[in-house]
Amino acid sequence: MSTPSASTRSRVSGGLLVLPGADIDTDRIMPARFLKAITFTGLEQHVFADDRAAARAAGLVHPFDDPANAGAAILVAGANFGCGSSREHAPQALLRWGIQAVVAPSFAEIFAGNATTIGLICASLQPDDLAAVTGDASGDWHLDLDALSLSRGTRQVALHLPESRRHALRSGEWDATGLLLDRYDEVMRVEARLPYFFTASRNA
Repeated sequence: MSTPSASTRSRVSGGLLVLPGADIDTDRIMPARFLKAITFTGLEQHVFADDRAAARAAGLVHPFDDPANAGAAILVAGANFGCGSSREHAPQALLRWGIQAVVAPSFAEIFAGNATTIGLICASLQPDDLAAVTGDASGDWHLDLDALSLSRGTRQVALHLPESRRHALRSGEWDATGLLLDRYDEVMRVEARLPYFFTASRNA
């Protein structure tokens, strides 16, 4: 296994996966029965499991089952995306499925925070721009946190996200584990100064 390190999340390029509707909650993104595992491995298999099953039963194709969306990198959804419970499995499942960014008019605060801590971008746009993007979502799009834009060819829409999250994603500070490993010598020096760590090590 390679050693993780802090990395930036400034740009995403790829296809759009359009998920119609507002108030898409975390219970729909990752149903509760799949939360029993002690790791996040394999969660991508169950993303929107109940919605996908309902679509199949109705003779429809859910966007996450549509072959045209295979390999999509940017999820586009309606307002208040990620509302409901605070389960961190929801953004984990999306990221592991292959989604690198979610674009919506607004996000539930806890979902956006959980997403940022794993490097999944959550950027908002105006409702009129959402309609324009979803009305012609074909081809590869480019999300740029430096320019705060989502674009394809000459079409460009403005994005917004809190500056603290934008900074964390652009600087690599979102990756707390990577930052610790990159500065592990400093971590060990601090540990050596803490008496309770010293006592625990001596008694081990």
